[in-house]
Amino acid sequence: MENLIEFYGKAKDIVVDSGYSWEIEWQESRNQEKISESEYLREYAWVILCSGFRESTIRKIFDSISLCFCDWESSEEIVRNEIVCKETALKVFGNKRKIDAIIKMSQILAEMGFSTLRENLASNPKSTLIAFPYIGEITYQHLLKNLGFEIAKSDRHLVKLASDLGVDSVADMCSSISKKTGESVNIIDIVLWRYMTLRPLLNI
Repeated sequence: MENLIEFYGKAKDIVVDSGYSWEIEWQESRNQEKISESEYLREYAWVILCSGFRESTIRKIFDSISLCFCDWESSEEIVRNEIVCKETALKVFGNKRKIDAIIKMSQILAEMGFSTLRENLASNPKSTLIAFPYIGEITYQHLLKNLGFEIAKSDRHLVKLASDLGVDSVADMCSSISKKTGESVNIIDIVLWRYMTLRPLLNI
C-alpha cells in the first residue's frame, strides 16, 4: 500500500509538472448536484466522441463540434435545428453513427426533460445512462466521472496500470489511494489516466 501511495504522489507530480494541473482543477469543479443541461449535453458528446479516438484528436475539433450543436444550449434547441446540426457536424467529424447518437440523445432528453434525467441519475445512474445511444459499460463510468460522480473508469490505460501495480481492479486501485490520501476517486482517476498518456512521451 505504501508503494502505491508513493507511486501516486510521483505520478501526480509528473502530471502537474507537465502542465495538466488544469485537468485536476476542472475535475474538482464538477458537482453532480449542480450539473446543468448544457453541461450534460457537452459531456455526453465529449465522452462518445472520445470513445475509440485519442482525446487529443477530439480536443482539436470539439469547439467546432460544439458550435454545430448550438453550443449545447439545450436539447430542444438541438432538436429544432437537428438537420443543420447534423450536416455541419459531419463536415467537422465524419463519423455518422456518433453524430446521429448525439441527435438521438437530444431527442430523448427533450422529451424526457432534464429534471427527470437528474432525478434518474441520482437514483440509478448506470441504467439511466446506458439507455442512451453509444453509452456502455466503460463510457457510462467516464460520463459519470465527468458529471462529478465519485467513480473511476475502467478504460484500457487504467486497467493496464492496475495490472502493472498488482491491483485487482481500477476501482480497488483508486479507492485504496483515496482512503489513504483523502482525495476523491475521480481526481485520482484523472491523475493516473493522464500519467499513463504521458508515460510513453516521457519514457517513464
